[in-house]
Amino acid sequence: MTTDSSSPSRSAADGISTFKGQERALRADRLGTGGLLLSVLAATAPLMVVAGVMPTTFAVMGIVGQPLLFVVLGTVLVLFSLGYAEMSRHVHNAGAFYAYISRGLGGTAGAGAAMVALVAYNALQVGIYGIFGFEVSGLFATYAGLEVAWWIPALAAAAAVGVLGWLKIDVNARVLGVLLVIEVLLVVVFDVAAIADPGKEGLSLHAFNPDTLTGAGVGTALCFCIAAFLGFEQAPVYAEETSRPHILVPRVMFLAVTGVAVFFAISSWALTVATGPADIVATSQEQSAGLLFHLTEARLGGTFTDVLHVLFVTGMFAALLSFHNVVARYAFAMGREGLLPGAFGRTTGTSGAPGTGSLLQTGIAVVLVLAFALTDDKPIGDPTAPVLHLFTWGGNIGALGVIVLMAIASLSVVVFFVRRGAAGAQAWRLVTSALAGLALVVIAGYTVKDFDVLVGAGPGSALSRLLPGIIGLALVAGLVQGLVLRARAPEVHARIGLGNEAFQLDKEAERDA
Repeated sequence: MTTDSSSPSRSAADGISTFKGQERALRADRLGTGGLLLSVLAATAPLMVVAGVMPTTFAVMGIVGQPLLFVVLGTVLVLFSLGYAEMSRHVHNAGAFYAYISRGLGGTAGAGAAMVALVAYNALQVGIYGIFGFEVSGLFATYAGLEVAWWIPALAAAAAVGVLGWLKIDVNARVLGVLLVIEVLLVVVFDVAAIADPGKEGLSLHAFNPDTLTGAGVGTALCFCIAAFLGFEQAPVYAEETSRPHILVPRVMFLAVTGVAVFFAISSWALTVATGPADIVATSQEQSAGLLFHLTEARLGGTFTDVLHVLFVTGMFAALLSFHNVVARYAFAMGREGLLPGAFGRTTGTSGAPGTGSLLQTGIAVVLVLAFALTDDKPIGDPTAPVLHLFTWGGNIGALGVIVLMAIASLSVVVFFVRRGAAGAQAWRLVTSALAGLALVVIAGYTVKDFDVLVGAGPGSALSRLLPGIIGLALVAGLVQGLVLRARAPEVHARIGLGNEAFQLDKEAERDA
């Protein structure tokens, strides 16, 4: 007696009905509020922002009002989140951005957004390997007297991240949670120490004065600071792996964006308090990325500063793992819907992780790290070394891509609810989405305009056109793919953005067969 391969079967082990292709569904009930919050916050790499982004913004832009800038950007992103979170109640898809955009603006726009998301999050993740390798090499040189090429720890980290990417997402969440909590606690200790022992100007609130946000550097400072928030928008990527996505995803997004805004506003203010607002720019230019460590050594001693250096590196590792998980899930969603080969739309083994997507991201990371390593003939401390280009180029390409996605998603939210006849009921959310979208378009414009400053290239450098052009090329490639699918495979085009809903339809068709 033979059995129809398309018919339902029953697992003897768990007694749950399974259907052909069930591996295309991510495992539900793996993340609660805490696990989801830690997974998305790890991508913000708080210690990397406080030790790296903040001093760079003070030094390069000369903007004393960076704390106020975090408040302003936090407000913009809360406005964005109001519509984005409401959309998450209606769409549960690991494709997040591109799924939302396809639901509002159609499958072709969704295909374009999918390619931008894949390129942007890969760029963000791979870029961190540059600064990670650079810092680990510095630790070996300082504490062990060993000269280790930056790409060796970078490749070791890629291997470790690749292994963790195959494990259950709740295991990843625990790893991320431990690393995140420790680095946040250390930054809080510094904040308290700075406030308890302020510079010569005392507990000055001058950094929150609107007059500090003037000058030519404000637009570029916006670009630097908005990158510090990246991570909160990833919550919908894990929607299929939560128990109550319509509740948990919006909750986590608001907790993340407000928490990040408050935390970074206070921490950047603490830096101005420690040096004095009048001296923060000059001190940042003198100390560069060593500003935080310079200030902690004076107030908290050498041992604390040494620990901070180590946690600086582990925080980067947490961000690497967080972005890796996001890329793997985007690849999974794209494979499941025909935007990538079907092999990417499968989960693996008992972990239920998107293993093929994880392998793709690891492969891209290894190839790019090796490419930069082969062109790196500069000493570790040379500011023109390709290792640092990997970080600045990747980070800014990725940030631009995510800003573009957020702007398009804001428009998609408006169109989605208008088409559903819910414009009246959702009117205030549509207004906030439109306002946020306009603000994000302005920030994207500044990012493209000032890309030479962001990547440290000279005025008129070809890099200022070529690097942001990567995001433009990804968008065009995705749109072309969408148009081709609409013409040649309309059934595939119709599935873009449906995610698990399309999978459920497949199961129904298999039952009928």
